[in-house]
Amino acid sequence: MSNTPAFKAAYPYQKAILALPVIDIDEAANWYSKHFGMSEVARTSEPEPTIILERDGVQIGFAINGGDASQDGAAILVNNIQGMKEELELTGLKTGNSRIDEREGKKFQVFFVVAPDGLCYYFHEPIE
Repeated sequence: MSNTPAFKAAYPYQKAILALPVIDIDEAANWYSKHFGMSEVARTSEPEPTIILERDGVQIGFAINGGDASQDGAAILVNNIQGMKEELELTGLKTGNSRIDEREGKKFQVFFVVAPDGLCYYFHEPIE
């Protein structure tokens, strides 16, 4: 098994990577722990219920903030995109088809995952 971190960084689609909208904090914690291999590192109840999960030093937070999860999510930069896709599928997740995207003259291998809470995740890795 490689010691290379799977998650390298995460970027929000909307406002904040540490406050993605969910309806139930405990369900989110359980689902993301099981499927994304994340661990809880912080939990608060004020000013709104929030949980911060982490994998490989990359933190993503979830909050009961009234936001529309179907309009939010995150782009997750990874090492070994094919290995990440296989890992997620082994947990029972349905992943989108892999494809190549081009942005600012750079190519990326990508795939999507939509969580049960409606949040969409864009897993990507630069093609060297």
